[in-house]
Amino acid sequence: MFSGIVEEFATVVAINKDRENIDFTLTCSFVNELKIDQSVAHNGVCLTVVKIENGNYVVTAMKETLDKSNLGCLKVGDKVNVERSMIMNGRLDGHIVQGHVDQTAICTDKVDQNGSYTFTFKYKFDKDMARRGYITVDKGSVTVNGVSLTVCNPTDDSFQVNIIPYTFENTNFQDIEVGTKVNIEFDIIGKYIARIAYFA
Repeated sequence: MFSGIVEEFATVVAINKDRENIDFTLTCSFVNELKIDQSVAHNGVCLTVVKIENGNYVVTAMKETLDKSNLGCLKVGDKVNVERSMIMNGRLDGHIVQGHVDQTAICTDKVDQNGSYTFTFKYKFDKDMARRGYITVDKGSVTVNGVSLTVCNPTDDSFQVNIIPYTFENTNFQDIEVGTKVNIEFDIIGKYIARIAYFA
């Protein structure tokens, strides 16, 4: 379980394919605090630490994860938003994030608001999935590349988010341009409500 409050970005050091899986080697400031079997969100994807060595750590992404996320697009040197799992004894600064990315979206617009930025993202719309809560709602929550954000101006297949300077400077939003693929996770509470309504 995560909150969508990204701690920092890790840098991809190496990428190794193992059959249908990919092992990613990364480095960040808290490598020495990690342990084997620990869950860490990478661009919003919950992955397990499988190796720690020489100031780096390794996580493995399987085919299902690669198919539903942007991790397969990563290159050595890329920045990845990382967040360790939430400690359940304090404030929930973001929203409840599972680390189970639902699908990807494409940035279709990026507007400089004289310091802050407004990003527009478009995703594949499926009416059946929408009825099950895979949608965005105005002023609701959405996770983009692991960042907990507030939805603005949603349509059936798009939404906007506003990014303040701090978030822009401390996440890989600084690298997102028109055409960039991002990971999105819809709000789990909305999914449960939709599911209950479906069976009511």
